[in-house]
Amino acid sequence: MNTKEKDKNYIMHTYGRYNVALKQGKGCTAYDEDGKRYLDVSSGIGVNSLGYCDEGWVEAVSRQAAEIQHMSNYFYCKQASDLAEKLCTLTGFSKVCFANSGAEANECAIKVARKYSFDKYGAGRNEIISLRDSFHGRTVTTLSATGQDAFHNYFFPFTEGFKYANADIESIRKELSDKTCAVLIECVQGEGGVNILDKDFVQQLRALCDERDIVLIVDEVQTGIGRTGKLFCYENFEIQPDLVTSAKGLGGGLPIGACLCTEKLGEVMQPSTHGSTFAANPVVCAGANYVLGKVADKDFLDEVNSKGEYLREKLLALDGVKSVRNLGLMVGIELTDKDAHDVAARCVENGLLIITAKSLLRMLPPLNISYSELDEAVEILEKTLKEN
Repeated sequence: MNTKEKDKNYIMHTYGRYNVALKQGKGCTAYDEDGKRYLDVSSGIGVNSLGYCDEGWVEAVSRQAAEIQHMSNYFYCKQASDLAEKLCTLTGFSKVCFANSGAEANECAIKVARKYSFDKYGAGRNEIISLRDSFHGRTVTTLSATGQDAFHNYFFPFTEGFKYANADIESIRKELSDKTCAVLIECVQGEGGVNILDKDFVQQLRALCDERDIVLIVDEVQTGIGRTGKLFCYENFEIQPDLVTSAKGLGGGLPIGACLCTEKLGEVMQPSTHGSTFAANPVVCAGANYVLGKVADKDFLDEVNSKGEYLREKLLALDGVKSVRNLGLMVGIELTDKDAHDVAARCVENGLLIITAKSLLRMLPPLNISYSELDEAVEILEKTLKEN
């Protein structure tokens, strides 16, 4: 049996796969098992922040794997300590808790917010408001936090304690009560359709949370680590969350999550209140240290913004493109009259790996993609849109 046949026979069918078995890659280019070349503007859903097999990243993780590949969190780990220092120094946060994924990072944030409220106000103040069209993960609790009805099925009973509001301050106020301990948002809702929140709303929400001593959590699993032209997306909105979560692009291709908190939350969690066997794995942290060293540079981030604007203009010039939503290289493409899922599948046939977000095409290219590669991506999309 070949790879696809084994997949169908032995792997649970939890993904609608494209008809491609990838074998290797370099930069923005991938090759399948038959040697066909693809230009990848999906980055493994934003994970491969520096593309496939960046030489410095490969060297960093390979060197660490040859030194020590894993230790339990009962012991101190230099790579994890170095990464924590970098994240906190770069952002102004006080402490970080590492995880294996975005969902786990969000679970940590939920627990920190609820324990902070429990410690200060007692039991019962534990509800969290999230936004409609949000997406926060696929665990039972993060599905509960996700503000989309389509995800609230099959897996009953879901975790209690979540309410949903529209992305406007009056809707938030309507859902507030003396049970509210936190508000959870994405500044750009990726899975929800690349919806960019209004800056005034985000700033009003920050002020409201300060007024009520409500923890403001910003989920940056997809938007963080340079994706929107800032190290973290919330910087575009000129606020500082109480908790911010990160994952995807931080590891550069290996699984990692991180939950960062401000000083007032720094001592909320104590030994045995949270943990994870694989979190802060030294090999993964070595890769993340390398990624931060490349991405957390003003010139690099300015270039992400420039490439985002360049790509936006190119896309808007195409027949069949109605609108483009983007911050940096987080891009949603609204089509005039064609189904985005059908177009994405045909793009893959034409050598362009692209994904969707609800009714939009979505691009999350490597942050170091070249202008010529952006041109090629647009050319393939244009060709595909012209096909019947």
